[in-house]
Amino acid sequence: MTLLALNETQKEIQQLARSFAQRELVALAGERDRESRFDRSMVTQMAELGFFGMLVPERFDGLGLDAQSYLLALEEIAVADASAAVLLSVHNSLPTQMILNFGTVEQQQEFLPPMARGEQLGAFALSEPEAGSDAGSLRCQAVRDGDDWVLTGTKAWVSHGSEAGVILCMARTDHSDDRRGSKGISTFILTPDLPGFHLGKKESKMGLRASPTLQINLDGCRVPGSRLLGAEGKGFVYALGSLDHGRLGIASQAIGIARAALEAAVRYAGERKQFGRNIAEFQAIQFKMSDMATRITAARTLLHAAAAAKERGENITRFSSMAKLFATETAMWVTTQAVQIFGGYGYVTDYPVERYFRDAKVTEIYEGTSEIQRIVIARETLAAAAAADGTLSD
Repeated sequence: MTLLALNETQKEIQQLARSFAQRELVALAGERDRESRFDRSMVTQMAELGFFGMLVPERFDGLGLDAQSYLLALEEIAVADASAAVLLSVHNSLPTQMILNFGTVEQQQEFLPPMARGEQLGAFALSEPEAGSDAGSLRCQAVRDGDDWVLTGTKAWVSHGSEAGVILCMARTDHSDDRRGSKGISTFILTPDLPGFHLGKKESKMGLRASPTLQINLDGCRVPGSRLLGAEGKGFVYALGSLDHGRLGIASQAIGIARAALEAAVRYAGERKQFGRNIAEFQAIQFKMSDMATRITAARTLLHAAAAAKERGENITRFSSMAKLFATETAMWVTTQAVQIFGGYGYVTDYPVERYFRDAKVTEIYEGTSEIQRIVIARETLAAAAAADGTLSD
């Protein structure tokens, strides 16, 4: 049962993703996690179903789905394997959307069709070792050299960067003294074949271990001038606008993780006996499960309300941050309760809830920490109140 009013296409996409995820992803998710192994065969399977082009128009070989259909599919993938979900989330929400919204016709024709078909995975390179939440302080430099740009610097926390064929990279192009902070940053379309492009350190992570995260080192990386995305100096604006959409994807991933934890806890509580009864009969366990289910439903409802607002063309900065904040903190809370319901068995790898717990944590961190989301929500709320003479109707 769902509170969402889904049309037939949305139901079909949801069922397609659920069937695929339960049939192809669940069984090996734990093994991939233990081995920190990225599975290219999984990419091939998802590509055949069109999952890498869910938000790309049909003229570029995509499915041309609405945001809600995409988020429904993403939740089903995350229930089965959060590492697979983050791959889809980053690819669909950030690089493809930035090229679609800000790229030239030539850039769109060159990159979007192979990305939509899953032949080239997309990645997003904004953060740096010294520029995380304060992304505007990035140091990566881009200098003109004839018709080319030469990029020098290190990008950090690039999800599936070792597997990507297209990387959207932010670098500073205005080096004047008064161009500090977020001003003077541009976006470039990088490919691994460019001279001076090098894969760096792969991170050993607590969760999402089947999704490789690494540094990218740009050692005088020579980028053709035609690879500048949009207007020079507008890259940070493009990145922040795309993160409004990307945060919806992270919220959906978090909801999927939380749902997997709840479903596992419900099954376990119906089988585990203590004091002569299934623990599902104890009120303490029932209260935990009721709160888990309520928070998940509330998070999903908020997420899809934000997605509907996006489809209407409204500014969703405040609501995407609300959705990410609430969904990711819900995921962390729900997975904690699931481990508690499992007791000692929740702490060992024989059961998947410890993986759900580990996977949930990073959703509160990447694409903007919970603290950053609260700053965004407060700023947008104050601005909305000022514009409406102190009255907030939504």
